[in-house]
Amino acid sequence: MIRILLAEDDDAMRVYLARALERSGYEVVSVDRGTAALPFLESEHFDLLLTDIVMPEMDGIELAQRAGGIAPDMRVMFITGFAAVALRASKAAPSAKVLSKPFHLRDLVAEVDRLFQSEDQHGRL
Repeated sequence: MIRILLAEDDDAMRVYLARALERSGYEVVSVDRGTAALPFLESEHFDLLLTDIVMPEMDGIELAQRAGGIAPDMRVMFITGFAAVALRASKAAPSAKVLSKPFHLRDLVAEVDRLFQSEDQHGRL
């Protein structure tokens, strides 16, 4: 099963996203800030880091950069409501996908599915 580490500081959004991804067959571990994600990255395997960019303590870009040092094969997807921040994210992590808010849950799930299309683990080819 594909494992996702979700870092989102907005409680309602975090619960909403985690439920949608879990209903689509993904295993999700969610945290409320980047600094809370680091211990999980150091002790568990994740296939995707799905992170908001603007968060307290450590933003999603710094989290993704640190995650790259810990788990270089893990994919990264940023979510943000700020266009300028999305541009900064794409420059900082060019292989990462950036999904701008507002988005529909089906769009998020479709983007995550697309990332793992070539892998038969998810059973959605």
